[in-house]
Amino acid sequence: MNIYVGNLNYRVREADIQQVMEDYGTVNSVKVIMDRETGRSKGFAFVEMPDDSEGAKAIAELNGAEYEGRTMVVKEARPKF
Repeated sequence: MNIYVGNLNYRVREADIQQVMEDYGTVNSVKVIMDRETGRSKGFAFVEMPDDSEGAKAIAELNGAEYEGRTMVVKEARPKF
């Protein structure tokens, strides 16, 4: 399952997100999206979890949760067309 994690604090790194998501199951990959020009985080990331039920549990429990002073938006990522 590919999961969108948004409204992140700009200081949050991939290792931080991985640590949070691993509480819910196996994490294949984490990619924090960076601004090409500034090299700064854009405040969102994508997390790949192989087990859909673990991904669904992470979404249910983390959406709306506070992390590093911000309320996270966590949902299943829609494919880019």
